[in-house]
Amino acid sequence: MVGLWRAQLLLSLLQVFLLELTTAADADAWRSRRIYQLLTDRFGRSVTTSACDISARAYCTGSWLGIVDHLDYVRDMGFDAIWISPIVSNIESTTAYGQAFHGYWANDINQLNQHFGSADDLNRLVKEVHDRKMYIMVDVVVNHFVANSTNTSTTVDFSSITTFPSANFFHAEHFIQSTDYTQNQTAVEQGWLGDDKVALADLDTENPDVVNTMNAWIGNITKTYSIDGVRIDTVKHVRKDFWPAFAKASGVYTIGEVLDNRVDYVADYTKVIDGVLDYPTYFAATQAFGSTTGNLSVLVDTVTQSQNSYQHGLFYSGSFIENHDQPRFPNSTNNTALIRNAIAWSFTNDALPILYYGQEQGFSGGNDPWNREPLWPTGYPLGEERPLVTHIRSLNQARKIAGIFSNSSFYSTASTFIPQSSSGLIALSKPPMLSVFTNIGSNFTGKVPPKWTIPSSAKLFKGKKQVVDVLTCAYFKTDGSGGLIAYADNGFPRVFLPAEALDVAENTDLCKKPAYSAAMSVAQTKGTSVLIIAVLVLVAQAMA
Repeated sequence: MVGLWRAQLLLSLLQVFLLELTTAADADAWRSRRIYQLLTDRFGRSVTTSACDISARAYCTGSWLGIVDHLDYVRDMGFDAIWISPIVSNIESTTAYGQAFHGYWANDINQLNQHFGSADDLNRLVKEVHDRKMYIMVDVVVNHFVANSTNTSTTVDFSSITTFPSANFFHAEHFIQSTDYTQNQTAVEQGWLGDDKVALADLDTENPDVVNTMNAWIGNITKTYSIDGVRIDTVKHVRKDFWPAFAKASGVYTIGEVLDNRVDYVADYTKVIDGVLDYPTYFAATQAFGSTTGNLSVLVDTVTQSQNSYQHGLFYSGSFIENHDQPRFPNSTNNTALIRNAIAWSFTNDALPILYYGQEQGFSGGNDPWNREPLWPTGYPLGEERPLVTHIRSLNQARKIAGIFSNSSFYSTASTFIPQSSSGLIALSKPPMLSVFTNIGSNFTGKVPPKWTIPSSAKLFKGKKQVVDVLTCAYFKTDGSGGLIAYADNGFPRVFLPAEALDVAENTDLCKKPAYSAAMSVAQTKGTSVLIIAVLVLVAQAMA
């Protein structure tokens, strides 16, 4: 039996190794990845300049070489993919809304953004990423281009849009109205975003010349710079039947932004690109964990509907609770337990986890521009003085271990919810992982904390086996039939793996030295008084 177990372990590790060597970064290759999203101008800089004034909405000298300098910071948190800002040339003028430091106001897709560096710099970044067995995803914009602004004229100078220097390449100027989003899809696709201060000229993606140009461009970009994946901006503002050929031309994994809370609306786009940023679940999760009165059942219902409606379930889509377009989660709550639950949720469900830079440091900026802070003033700390860094690293390691231990079936097995007796608790089964969440918060004042009950009928764990909460390294023991009871500790989430899974993943130090003994953890499920007795026994044994 030992020989068979060792053979299975070696086969599992070999499969993971071969997966990491795969050069075709398609959707299947990406679904095991853990993504760190960053704004190139705000993540790292290779030269020291003046302080970054967020309110100015101006370039702050972040660069591709600045990312290189701090790639190990990202890798050491357990991420194996980065998503960077658009790389192409943007307008140079300072508008009423600042400069194009974010990269979404392109005027020439055949030139790189000189503020971020040279072609050699970008190639070096890609090489450094790949040398670390990581993937790199580039943000792209198809929907619109922007002309240089003078701040004194509302007339669009199409001649300044180098790639498409004529109004003939764009839809007629008409700004999208708020009612269009639910009543007029054609207007959503052919109307203009922005306003008369910064007009986002809507590209005519029905024009064959435009289509051919954009398809050729995306294929050239991914091949020239060895890009592994593409994040597509404003997907719902382009006709759906444009996307399949564009995605195919890219030759890599594609994930798109469809900013809407309706599952059925977003689901249609999973039929034309690999995956979507899962906004319906984002809205449900931020509401559920945003306060101690949040509705967790809405989260359960939204996820279940998405699993059933998206073309590939949630496996190719992205899970997140922050990004550059939304207020940071701690901007709405400073409750530590709620923040940890929200972050843990984004790492433990079926979708690819995406962390927005600065979450690990507790950034709390509101709407644009306050959610686009520079990271370098933090000094990039990774130690225990930054508890969210530790929290995120553990979640990354747990997800990787689950993949190895399950022979990668973790990434293709749909999660299921295990009903709980309290409306403030949810439990998510995704073998071999069990994740439990609560929104009671860190200020719970009840006499007995609520408990999660996992019946043996869930068939998640074997009987009388040790399981580990990887967020605290507390060891628990299942009952004779594989059931488990665990109490909420200060309102924090728990993420359980079989203890034997930690031995399989020999490339990690996650919970190698348990913070609590198995005896203590079992006692915890029976009451505080028994726990105290167990502690005293252990102390006596240590002193003997």
